[in-house]
Amino acid sequence: MSEQSEVASAKTIADEVVQLVSFNIGEEEFGVDILRVQEINRMVEITRVPNSPDYVEGVINLRGKVIPIIYMRKRIGMPSKPLDKDTRIIVVEIDKRVIGFIVDSVNEVLRINKSITEPPPTMVSGIDSDFITSIAKLEDRLLILLDLEKILTKSEVDELKKIGNN
Repeated sequence: MSEQSEVASAKTIADEVVQLVSFNIGEEEFGVDILRVQEINRMVEITRVPNSPDYVEGVINLRGKVIPIIYMRKRIGMPSKPLDKDTRIIVVEIDKRVIGFIVDSVNEVLRINKSITEPPPTMVSGIDSDFITSIAKLEDRLLILLDLEKILTKSEVDELKKIGNN
C-alpha cells in the first residue's frame, strides 16, 4: 500500500461521523447509535411481570406490542431513584427484539467525529466496561458510548423473549 493511500485510509476513519442519542443516568452522560433507536417515549404505566429479573421493570403495550422494559440504573449497578417528568423510555432493537430502556433524561442528538473517541478504561464510574464501546471527549464533558449488543447477554435477551411478544 502506498503512503498516500495509507494516509487517505487513516483520514477516512478519523473523519467518520457518528450520530448518537445522548441521555443521562445519574451524573453520567451516555450515548447510543441513533440508528439503533426506534423511538423515545415519556414514561407510561409499566405492568410488573412476576419472576422477571430484577433489572426488568415490567412491560408496556406499545401500539399492540408487549415490550419488556429494562431499568438502566439497575442494569448498570446504580441505585434506583424515583421516576420523574424527565424520565424517558428509549425503545431500541437488540437481536431482533424490541426492548425499552428507562433513563433519567434524554438530552440531544449529537454528531461526533470518531477521532474524538478512545477505548474505555477498564472501569468507568463503577460501570462494567463490557457495556462500553468508547468514551467521547467533547469540549466540556465526557460521553460514554454504550454497546447495546452487550448491555444484555444472549441468554438475557432470550429470557426477555418470554416476557414480550415481539
